[in-house]
Amino acid sequence: MVETIFGCKWSLTVYHLLANDINRPGEMVRSVEGLTTKVLNECLRKNLKFGILEKTEFPEIPPRVEYKVTKFGGKFIGVLKEIEKLQSELED
Repeated sequence: MVETIFGCKWSLTVYHLLANDINRPGEMVRSVEGLTTKVLNECLRKNLKFGILEKTEFPEIPPRVEYKVTKFGGKFIGVLKEIEKLQSELED
């Protein structure tokens, strides 16, 4: 699971966007240069599959979809932050 999520270089970017209340796919693509809708959807799908994110679909026209981090996802992101800390210690 960790390898799959890290394999998507955009996962950490998505977590950062969600932490900043950018939770709609269109907003995400507009907020990050180089991020395409296709790549974002693939990344979101992987995170949904592992239970890191959850998707809410609203019955509106036009359709509206929002993503948020699950309880498990919060724990997982915490582990990733600890790994980043270790990495930075190695680089010092």
